[in-house]
Amino acid sequence: MDELVLPPAMIETLTAAADWVIVLPLVLSLMGAAMALMLRKVGRLSFVLAALTICAVIACEITLLLRVLETGPVSMTMGKWLPPFGISFAADMFGAAFALAAAVVTLVVLIYAEGERGGDERDGFYAMALLLLAGVTGSFLTGDLFNLYVWFEVMLIASFGLMVLGGRPIQLDGAVKYGFLNFLATTFFLLALGLLYGLLGTLNMADIMRVAPAANPAAIAGVAAILLLAFGMKAAAFPVNAWLPASYHTPPAAISALFAGLLTKVGAYAVLRSLVVLLPASRDLLEPVLVAIAVATLVIAPLGAIAETNLRRAIGFLVIGGIGAIMAGIAVPSLPGISGAGLYVFHAILTMTALYLVAGLIERGTGQTDTRRMGGLYAASAPLSILFLVLILATAGVPPLLGFWPKLLLLQAGLGEGGWSGGLVVAALLVNAVLTLIAGSRLWGHVFWRSAPADADATALSRQTWPRLGATAALVTIVVAAGLWPNGLFEALNVGVPDLMDPVRYVDAVGLAGAAP
Repeated sequence: MDELVLPPAMIETLTAAADWVIVLPLVLSLMGAAMALMLRKVGRLSFVLAALTICAVIACEITLLLRVLETGPVSMTMGKWLPPFGISFAADMFGAAFALAAAVVTLVVLIYAEGERGGDERDGFYAMALLLLAGVTGSFLTGDLFNLYVWFEVMLIASFGLMVLGGRPIQLDGAVKYGFLNFLATTFFLLALGLLYGLLGTLNMADIMRVAPAANPAAIAGVAAILLLAFGMKAAAFPVNAWLPASYHTPPAAISALFAGLLTKVGAYAVLRSLVVLLPASRDLLEPVLVAIAVATLVIAPLGAIAETNLRRAIGFLVIGGIGAIMAGIAVPSLPGISGAGLYVFHAILTMTALYLVAGLIERGTGQTDTRRMGGLYAASAPLSILFLVLILATAGVPPLLGFWPKLLLLQAGLGEGGWSGGLVVAALLVNAVLTLIAGSRLWGHVFWRSAPADADATALSRQTWPRLGATAALVTIVVAAGLWPNGLFEALNVGVPDLMDPVRYVDAVGLAGAAP
């Protein structure tokens, strides 16, 4: 038989086998979601399939991260429509690292949920969790703004389904608030995409970087403002953040943990990508607005946590405070500022997920959601109290835990910025740290240190299952270890941040370097 010989033109358009690692996490997640849905009535097979799928996703994303570390950004365009017309996926250091962190916390949450749900898999929880992971991963790895909109829709569908699992009235109430504000944000995003395409004739991210400087700056700034509004709503930044504490406490704790660790971080990442990388000139015009949003979010959020008595509602305000820290890095976009914002996203994915998981253990053990009806848990479970305290300290940025390093970088950025904006950011970060410590210590005192109510079940915590405790402890261990040995994170920042500040390698990886604007 004669050997098959491909024409040179076709060889040039073929995708290298190694480049498929960019889309394999998405393919695996989507196929795993479909199979988990079909097998949801077959014992615990749905959970096993979901866990194995996520392990394969993690392996792919570790491979992708190592490749980005070695060679720089990686891109793949689907089909024979070459950039900027084809659907592109592109991975730089930030996108690959965030996608990996998202897969790790999803695996931990699924193990936690299996212990909590007792083998009930008929409602499609694992299928929707994999669909949510696909949307989050696609958002981190997409190279096209319209494709980002598509993945946002995938996330919204999956998260809305997860929100209403169980059908309790409080879940339906939370789903309405969550759904309405997120649908509104998606509408603003779609409006901005239409305007941007009309101005630039492209939605490919690498192509936008090339052609945006030649466009009308006032019109581009208007589009950037709409994007900031849309992504700010997704991220729950002030003043469009009321939906988060009104909804995140309504579903089961495992679902709340998924939402807190993934959804708002995708919104914050979208702000970072669109304003700092794609439209930096517009970011400069919007800097006063960004500073005001960052300062207000940093200060107001922990005040809400102090005033709140519902445990998971209070933690929701701490999630919002972390978004303020990310916005602070975007408001002062120097090298340490972007490093601090990116590292805070990574920290918040891990820490906020773990904090909600601990809250779920507390609620499960006490049978209460109001901290005024809790107490005495230190004597009942000292390890659980330590896990909670460690996570509160990490959220506040106490050294040497993981949350300290991004806040240190953000303080360095604010001090280096000078002027009123840098001073406001530094002051707000310090106030946020103090208020977060106050809010966290108040919660810890109410839940663990105060005397237990007379009708409390002293044996409830001892009935916690090992999968839930073990999964939570494993995630907290990662947070502690990353804080104690941050060198690898800083090496990744040294590779990734220059590609955001000067995306020449990113544009080259997509294949648009040297193309005429």
